Amino acid sequence: MRILGMDTATSAITVAVHDGEQVLAARSTVDARRHTELLAPLLIEVMAAAGTAPEEVTHVAVGTGPGPFTGLRVGLVTAQTFAHARGITVHGVCSLDALAGAAAAGGHEGELLVATDARRKELYWARYRCTDGAIQRLDDPAVDKPAELPDAVRALPTAGRGPLLYPELLPHGTDLLDVDAGALATLAAQRITAGEAMPVEPLYLRRPDAVVPSAPKPATAPRQQQQRRRPDRRAEQAQQ
Repeated sequence: MRILGMDTATSAITVAVHDGEQVLAARSTVDARRHTELLAPLLIEVMAAAGTAPEEVTHVAVGTGPGPFTGLRVGLVTAQTFAHARGITVHGVCSLDALAGAAAAGGHEGELLVATDARRKELYWARYRCTDGAIQRLDDPAVDKPAELPDAVRALPTAGRGPLLYPELLPHGTDLLDVDAGALATLAAQRITAGEAMPVEPLYLRRPDAVVPSAPKPATAPRQQQQRRRPDRRAEQAQQ
């Protein structure tokens, strides 16, 4: 098994190769604006570091968010294009799950909040329980203003950039700030082995900032309509 894992849902552009038992190589670059430029070079670098040729990749795993529309889409399209070219399966992993999985692998026990930057002064978040290196998601991923999270949730140890952005509301931050593709690929390997369904459905959670503009309204009425509205002078004269 050779899993090529990638995620672009957070501030990190991150890629890893996993052999089904361990991470062979991983690279991450933190840049919230250059996903398109940086992802392809990282893919080449990581596969070279792992000693894995593209034709040796048997599975692709990609973070499905939640995340900002443009960045998230870069990873999803790249993963699907690579998998299609190779004729292999692409598997989706919730990006918040990957952060929780990294915390659990690092020894965290008990409940955990994962909160990442959703911009617009909001957070993407979900609550987890970590037990013996495994995770259980307790809430569906959501997007909310940090002050709207329940007090008991905000008091939990928190992975992601939420505590950096809102330290007064999320006071118990951890060292885990962004998704690591190695942790994502590890989760994917476990779920593939277990035969779990892993749909590649993006978790946008809200509409993108950019929208298609509506058709402009005509500045003047159509000529034919103007003609219909114009008084018939000859008819007026005949009546007189």
